[in-house]
Amino acid sequence: MSLSILLLGACSLEPPTWAKPSQSGDIKDMKIGLSVSTLNNPFFVSLKNGVVKEAKKQGIEVIVVDAQNDSAKQINDVEDLLQQGVTALLINPTDSSAISTAVQSANGIGVPVVTLDRSSEKGKVEALVASDNVKGGQMAAEYVVKTLGKNAKVAELEGVPGASATRERGSGFHNIADEQLDVVAKQSADFDRTKGLTVMENVLQGNPDIQAVFAHNDEMALGAIEAITSSGKDIAVIGFDGNEDALKAVESGALTATVAQQPELIGELAVKAAKDVLQGKKVEEKISAPLKLVTKE
Repeated sequence: MSLSILLLGACSLEPPTWAKPSQSGDIKDMKIGLSVSTLNNPFFVSLKNGVVKEAKKQGIEVIVVDAQNDSAKQINDVEDLLQQGVTALLINPTDSSAISTAVQSANGIGVPVVTLDRSSEKGKVEALVASDNVKGGQMAAEYVVKTLGKNAKVAELEGVPGASATRERGSGFHNIADEQLDVVAKQSADFDRTKGLTVMENVLQGNPDIQAVFAHNDEMALGAIEAITSSGKDIAVIGFDGNEDALKAVESGALTATVAQQPELIGELAVKAAKDVLQGKKVEEKISAPLKLVTKE
């Protein structure tokens, strides 16, 4: 009986006959499903825009769904996309572990998966299109050492626990920081601006002598700036992403620096990768979009 239930569960993800994806490799038969972790973040809005623009340019239909930073919703969204007969899935995971179930569901019915910005821990992914998050974390730490010197006291605002970008940016940062800086506090603020504000307020209470903050994304960095401004302190803040608000903040001098990604380019490259896979071409397992450290200078 248990086996029957398992088999029925697997079969439920099969799209109806009329919606089953065509594997002809013809552009007119391609339909891409894009699942974004959240559209309440300028970075992911830009990523989505890159996908939509490139799909339109290629003449490929695209369906976009917003997981609203909810792993369970994202899994349901992907199942819905499969039911609609998408020929390829582009997934920007909310959680790299949780999304594995959805990736394996797509694998089970032969729909290729390309992940954007964050990876999936399990299941077959044709390509991960992302910036080199480890290198970006290193760039942030190196900038702090260069501007404030060795052993500067630093706080770290971490992203969503379980997201590959959180692990990778943190890993890159600590490759340098553990040897050359004094990381006195680190706490998750879930890549969220409001949480970045409240977490930074708490960090400042316990560590009033902090000299710099590295935030795993710009949204948290901008929230941290609000807390720092209210405290009257002068603390360097380095973000990650290079979204529009952050670039304006760097220009005004409010944000010290950001490790800038190119989210639209990530979206564009993901569509091209999906198209290549659908046409039987080989693609690289990791497709990197360049990074740049942006400062006022």
